[in-house]
Order: sequence, then structure tokens, then C-alpha cells
Amino acid sequence: MEQVTGLNAAQMDFLQLLAHIKTTEELEELSRIVSDYYARKAEEGMNRLWESGQWSKEKDDEVMSTHLRTPYKYAK
Repeated sequence: MEQVTGLNAAQMDFLQLLAHIKTTEELEELSRIVSDYYARKAEEGMNRLWESGQWSKEKDDEVMSTHLRTPYKYAK
């Protein structure tokens, strides 16, 4: 009987990989590898947006000058 979990196959594979990590250094190295992977994917996605014309210097400037922080009301 197959056990039902809330994790998909990729997540289960990753958990099995994590079971082999024995040191903090190995964990840090894997963390850097995963971070580098997602940074590369983000860069590839941005490159596609630039090449397709969906992103531009003007859009970049607009986003960079947008105030995105949540305003908080402080009690006086």
C-alpha cells in the first residue's frame, strides 16, 4: 500500500538527498548550489523578458523607484 504524503516526488527525492548530509559544510555547500541554481533560473527568465520586449530600462527604472514597503501606523 502506497503511503500518502503532502510531498511530491521531487520533494521526496530531495529529502532523501538531505539524509546523506553529515556535516554543516556539506549542508552549506548544497545550500549554495541550490541558491545558484535558482539565481541562474531567475537570470534566464529576466533575459527572456528583455529579449521579448516585455521588460525594458524604463520598466526597470519604474520598479526601482516604486515604494513597496508596507506603511505602518504607529501609536502616539
